[in-house]
Amino acid sequence: MVRKKEIGLDEAGDEAWDLVQGQLRNVICGNALPENTDSAIQEQRRHLTDLIQRCVTVGESNSALVIGPSGSGKSMLLASILSELNQDPKISGNLLQVHLHGLLQTDDRIAVQEITRQLKLENTVKDKVFGSIAENLAFLLEALKKDEGKSQSILLILEEFDLFAHHKNQTLLYNLFDISQSAQTPITVIGITCRLDVVELLEKRVKSRFSHRQIHLFHSMTFDTACQVCEQALSLSSDFVNKKFSSEWNSHVKEFMKEPSVLRALKHRYDLDRSIRSLYSCLVIPVCRLSSSHPRLDPTDVLDSLKLCSTDSKSAMLQGVTILQLSLIIAMKHLAELYEGSTVNFEMVFNEYQKFVQKKSHSIQSFGKPVCLKAFEQLIVLELITPAEGPGLAGAKSTPKEYRPVKLLVTPSQIVETLKSYTGCPNELKMWASNPIMA
Repeated sequence: MVRKKEIGLDEAGDEAWDLVQGQLRNVICGNALPENTDSAIQEQRRHLTDLIQRCVTVGESNSALVIGPSGSGKSMLLASILSELNQDPKISGNLLQVHLHGLLQTDDRIAVQEITRQLKLENTVKDKVFGSIAENLAFLLEALKKDEGKSQSILLILEEFDLFAHHKNQTLLYNLFDISQSAQTPITVIGITCRLDVVELLEKRVKSRFSHRQIHLFHSMTFDTACQVCEQALSLSSDFVNKKFSSEWNSHVKEFMKEPSVLRALKHRYDLDRSIRSLYSCLVIPVCRLSSSHPRLDPTDVLDSLKLCSTDSKSAMLQGVTILQLSLIIAMKHLAELYEGSTVNFEMVFNEYQKFVQKKSHSIQSFGKPVCLKAFEQLIVLELITPAEGPGLAGAKSTPKEYRPVKLLVTPSQIVETLKSYTGCPNELKMWASNPIMA
């Protein structure tokens, strides 16, 4: 937005709103740690910063685990620390970063290839054949040494650390922790995981080489802080090109965040999930709808966003099943209520379905047993029904499929809600769902 004169919200054109949307989306969809949450994790931040700084400045190798529930800000915190440290030329020029992810690097061979790629040593390795991962890693570290023999510091970050613990023999973890204990190369290994019992997954030889340094993060953000985080995310920065526009917009955001409907929506989302990522998801639709014809944030947009974020996946899947499959699910619902949650099988469900169809044959189409069995199996594939597991069910797999015990994964309230909005659903089916006697 290049303007010679200052403009307000109502005079701004599409070019200005594209610029606003771009800046706000960078914050909402980015991985930056909000300033308001920094005070709650000062101790963890200081600990991690000290580990990385000592690796670069003193050549001290170490290892640590950052543990906390999903959405507690583990990756955000580490990204914020690295962004701050990269501003120091002494650190950024002497620190090599390697980022691995347990969902992407599914075995040690792929992980070593990714380490090689991120260290930009593909040409050095070329077609060399190594006898072990230890030999491969030793070669990579030797290749990184400068002319005078001094090694560069390496920061290795393992996202979803617990998945690396499931690799065969945990060879990669063993070698990385082993290197971090030796004095040959300054290396810091930081694992990020949601599992509190992750150390118990490590083999004895791997545990012996791990420093057992654990840094815990929790959802400590209050609702007032959450509202401040949302207000900060929606506000334009002080370096925005148009000061008048920026001032008017930030005043509008403050008024918007005082709206009772907005606060109720955010409180509802906060009670479900206290992560920053979850709160930001409520702001995506309001930001994306900004334009010259819609120059202000609308509380109804937040409600639309909340409704979209809170969509029940099972209810959404029920909207796509056939009338026959819906009838089988309702039959299972009644049997589950009759037998107080005990398992049922296809024969029981089919008999219940037949009773209903015989009474309503004038309005409900009847299907044979093979067709019903096929529809029943499709419900298992969709995970709306699941085979029952537990004591006394060990031989269920050898049982004919019509008699295998199953459980319903859909609640009665989800079924009732689906029937209200299901297009073309017969009234008899709705009545049967609410009252089995009506059938």
